[in-house]
Amino acid sequence: MMTFIGAGKNRLGSKLAWLALGASATAGAFASPLLAETMVEAEEAEVNTIEPPKPNWFFVRGGWGSAGSSIFDAGTGKMIGMVSTSRDSDLAIDPDGKFYYVAETMWTKVNRGTRMDLVSVYDSKTLKLVTEIPTPGRLIIGGFNTNFVLSDDGKTAYDYNFDPASSVNVIDMVKRKFVRAIELPGCASLIPNPGVGFSALCADGTLATVAVKGATQDITRTAEFFDAAADPIFSNVVYDRKKKLAVMVSYTGQVRTVAMGAAPVVSAPFSIQEAGGMRAADVKPLDVAWYPGGMQPTALHRPTGMLWVLMHKGEYWSHKEGAEEIWGLDLATKKVVKRYPVKGHPRNIEITQDDAALIMVNGMENNALIIDSKTGETKHEIENAGGGLITVVEPK
Repeated sequence: MMTFIGAGKNRLGSKLAWLALGASATAGAFASPLLAETMVEAEEAEVNTIEPPKPNWFFVRGGWGSAGSSIFDAGTGKMIGMVSTSRDSDLAIDPDGKFYYVAETMWTKVNRGTRMDLVSVYDSKTLKLVTEIPTPGRLIIGGFNTNFVLSDDGKTAYDYNFDPASSVNVIDMVKRKFVRAIELPGCASLIPNPGVGFSALCADGTLATVAVKGATQDITRTAEFFDAAADPIFSNVVYDRKKKLAVMVSYTGQVRTVAMGAAPVVSAPFSIQEAGGMRAADVKPLDVAWYPGGMQPTALHRPTGMLWVLMHKGEYWSHKEGAEEIWGLDLATKKVVKRYPVKGHPRNIEITQDDAALIMVNGMENNALIIDSKTGETKHEIENAGGGLITVVEPK
């Protein structure tokens, strides 16, 4: 009789051993002691788990052919997992750290067939799909952190929809079901508005606020405070959950804060260039100055109130250009207190919300840098990290 030695963990070894057994039986080679000693027992299937999302993690959207959003530990620069996010999807993190939510659109035949719009729910420890919440439609576009936002308590999701016109899908994340769509013509860039509902930037230069009340809603607007044709605001607005404050930057570098509430209060703008001791940028052709730019040009370190901005030398309408420098703007004093040169012309930036305050930037080449915001030192360079939007865990 043949004996099997050891309870190995190598699945491939187990499989090869059993295949070898069959081959040996056919060849009449059961007498080989070497074969007997290398046999291993088949093991039971198991699933590795990771910890719930941490403040020192970066979630980096991959490129068009990527299978998902890679999770990196900022301290080590190592990838530790991946959330399944299809092309042009939007990721949100449950404030309690239990789930990852992905608003996405897909087709049964990849690029054709039956269209499916849904919010997929993934367990944060196993990264396995928990359930899917069908929705009647959504905006098929990625790259904005304002497409899909959660209420501060995580119980409600607001998903921007452009099918066939601007509206917002309201989704109950406790009951895991679509509630209704709210028409919001001419508005996008969603911002959570705790205790009220949500707000959104509008093409007429106002901020619309939608107070959700059961099966109804009241929509109000601020006075016009920017010119969307002359000096638009970048779509990737940043939001501080604790302070209930939104921060906006325009194409010329005008910075505004918005105190969220039933009647949001928009601050007077100030120039980031003047905050750095130079003249403000303008909209004149061929007038070279420092301008903000990129797809995700700003990151807010909420504990310190430092706004980090990707900046480049150029002229007006160069708002998609990658950065030559990263500027650190103290929102309390309205002063630029840090300026770091950066390589690779990154177009996306985020910062961890812990005391380490590590910055990650990436760009069109899909490579990423992790930078110490206190010193400007590059701590890690990561090849093929992904070139899309970067997400971090917000403090509760």
